[in-house]
Amino acid sequence: MKELINRQINFARVEFWGATTIFVFLMFFHISFSLSNDWMKNNPDKINIPFVHYFLSNMLRYVTLYGAFLVLNFVAVPKLIKKEQFVNNIGLVILVLAGVGIVIGVTNTYLQAYLLNEFPNRDMAYNFIFRKSFLYAAWLLLIFGFYSIIKYLGTYLLANADTIKAKYPIVTRGGIAAFIIWMVTMLLLIIGNAPHAIIMGWGITAPSGILIYLFSFDNFIPKALAKKRPFLFYLGKVLMWLAIFYFPVALFVMLFTRDEEAGFALTSFNSAFQLLITAPLSWVLFKYHLKGNEQLFVLKKELGRSNANFDFLRSQINPHFLFNALNTIYGTAIQEKADRTSEGIEKLGNMMRFMLQENLQENISVAREIEYLNNYISLQRLRTDPNPDVKIETRIEEEVHTIRIAPMLLIPFIENAFKHGISFREPCYIKIMLEIKDTTLYFDVYNSKHPKTETDPEKDKSGIGLNNVKQRLQMLYPGKHELIIRETTKDFFVHLTLELA
Repeated sequence: MKELINRQINFARVEFWGATTIFVFLMFFHISFSLSNDWMKNNPDKINIPFVHYFLSNMLRYVTLYGAFLVLNFVAVPKLIKKEQFVNNIGLVILVLAGVGIVIGVTNTYLQAYLLNEFPNRDMAYNFIFRKSFLYAAWLLLIFGFYSIIKYLGTYLLANADTIKAKYPIVTRGGIAAFIIWMVTMLLLIIGNAPHAIIMGWGITAPSGILIYLFSFDNFIPKALAKKRPFLFYLGKVLMWLAIFYFPVALFVMLFTRDEEAGFALTSFNSAFQLLITAPLSWVLFKYHLKGNEQLFVLKKELGRSNANFDFLRSQINPHFLFNALNTIYGTAIQEKADRTSEGIEKLGNMMRFMLQENLQENISVAREIEYLNNYISLQRLRTDPNPDVKIETRIEEEVHTIRIAPMLLIPFIENAFKHGISFREPCYIKIMLEIKDTTLYFDVYNSKHPKTETDPEKDKSGIGLNNVKQRLQMLYPGKHELIIRETTKDFFVHLTLELA
């Protein structure tokens, strides 16, 4: 609950300035209205009230109500909810209630002085005036209590909107906010003694509109989009539900108005308003929402692709890879001093050029991807060929194809095979097969598995290669690939089928 109070800090500022603005407006209106003498014309009962009594009494009432709101809203109620100084704050609430009742009672003895002549004696008149004043103060306190409940309940619902939506998908943050605004406006209409027709109209029309909005977003419109004439189908759906609930709503209204004609008139207005205003507006808002989601999806997809490419490039150009490659070339230079060294340098140069240039393109020819794979395998062979216990078999189709592929999509599987499949302490093997039939690429990598030594710098590193390539496949070839990975304690197998058309 304390966390709930903390979330009220920003809203409390809005409340303070809102209440202050209303107070200043009322004071300005009171002064202007009083000086214009219109107050005497609009109510004959005030004709015999001296101007000073009318002016000062109403000003004192406004100041008292404004001060009472500040004390209750920003001091007493927050501490009561936190259960801090409970007895003292209950006493403060009672004191405010008594103060408001006394001020209203005293000012009413001036503003309603004409009542003094309607009772046998002044004591009875004062008892009547003060009793009504304290009842009015209690009613104001009750209204303030409802306002506080709505405020804290609204804050809680908005703060937990995502959790609520996960459990009840139809409930949205916008729907919760609309419901809270409706409840606050209903209180304002009641406090302002608005005509019953307006209160009933707003009390029925607003919640009906909120419900139609929520059901439209969650059910009506999504189902209508699959139809031949979606908008007409959607309006028909709304009309059907309005017809189903027409009589129940009319009976509900009649329970409060006790007027059959008014009940059916208000219900008819509500149905017409929802069909002609709320339903089309919900359709427009849903379209904007759908368009926004599509743009967000594209942005997320592009961002995910950029991050995946960046992570992959970073994983390739890292100190560990370069250190191993240079050590391989250095060892070869010590042994032979000629051909193999130049070959290794050439392979490494081609690979670096590929990673820095062609990897930035959206897609490249399959031939260039295969060339990179062969360069990588040849570079790795420089360190494995001298060991007869390391068997590397490749069957990579090298025919020229016009089809294209996303760059560096296959290399993670080969890298993973060399990383986990090579051991210079026991027999090991790697088998690589790549074949293209029509526009379908078939790619298999099969390797032995060996536990890492305690001194291996890669022992506790899982890398990002395979996870990265899975993510890229989902983004670049959704529904056009099949990736099968099988792993045992002794070997590791990968099969990829990729439709490149």
